[in-house]
Amino acid sequence: MHPAVHQSPLRHRLDGLLGGELLFRPVWIGHTSTVGPAAPHRHRPRGAIAPYTDAVPLPALLLGWLADEALGDPRRGHPVAGFGRLAQRLERRCWRDTRAAGVAYEILLVGGTIGAAVWLDRVTRATALRLPVRIAATWLVLGGRSLRREAAAVDELIAADDLPAARERIRSLVGRDPSTLGPDELARAAIESVAENTGDAVVAPLFWGAVAGLPGLLGYRAINTLDAMVGHRSDRYRRFGWAAARVDDLANWLPARCCAGLAVLLAPVVGGSPARALRTIRRDAHRHPSPNAGPIEAAFAGALGVRLGGRNSYAGQVEDRGQLGDGSPPRRTDIARASRLAFAVAAAAALLAGATRLK
Repeated sequence: MHPAVHQSPLRHRLDGLLGGELLFRPVWIGHTSTVGPAAPHRHRPRGAIAPYTDAVPLPALLLGWLADEALGDPRRGHPVAGFGRLAQRLERRCWRDTRAAGVAYEILLVGGTIGAAVWLDRVTRATALRLPVRIAATWLVLGGRSLRREAAAVDELIAADDLPAARERIRSLVGRDPSTLGPDELARAAIESVAENTGDAVVAPLFWGAVAGLPGLLGYRAINTLDAMVGHRSDRYRRFGWAAARVDDLANWLPARCCAGLAVLLAPVVGGSPARALRTIRRDAHRHPSPNAGPIEAAFAGALGVRLGGRNSYAGQVEDRGQLGDGSPPRRTDIARASRLAFAVAAAAALLAGATRLK
């Protein structure tokens, strides 16, 4: 939960999805090794369901990420939109201005999503649908391609000196009021969104897919979507959205630091210094109001050699954020550099998530 009254970037992407528009079996399965004695075969009664043990397999994570890179978000029929509509209807029925009501709301929606994912995982595990289902799930929960596409569109509009159109387009990425932003401030907004959402929309889903399989993928997306919808400090959601914000903070804590670490290691991709990026995290991450966005944005600021943070306006309220980085203010050309770094981080995360998947 952020201290200012504003919506997260994902909320604007979700609004577009809810409106019907887009903002944004492996060959070795079942193989018996010929090396060493065969494991004893245990018969399972017909119709029995195997216990859940496996994380999403490596091919599914990689192929799902590649599908997102090739296709982006589907323009119609996105499951996140369906989940969002369900969450809206449930909110109208169960909203109370209490934390307890918000806790119940979070448990019902996130728990229901995880339960459905466990069921889907079990019924498809021994079928030819196993890999396609996991590829599709990975594709649908990721959003890296759409994120960078929106940032590129803002870049093009700034380059064309069409600031009114750039301000309108940036609304799909940020929750701040863009009506008075100049070229450099628009660039800063785009870069900050690319950095933060590389964690939320790519690294964190891959992390939870590696750790907890299909329930991890879909459960994380439910958590992050609910945070975008109700996890902000407006008068309506200050208490009701408390649980959504806290659960999202917890779910993103480790993935965010993995994302920041990858940005540090991959700083040379954009001509940056890993040492400078790491130093920026240590010095500046705590200045950001979000415990998870802070390390990521600080890492990007250090890697790009720019200065992020500063004054933002949300729904008429001005928020002065601490400075991240000690470079010059970002320019339009830094948007493309941020996107290159985001892509490199996403690719590394996809490889690592599969290679280190847990059982």
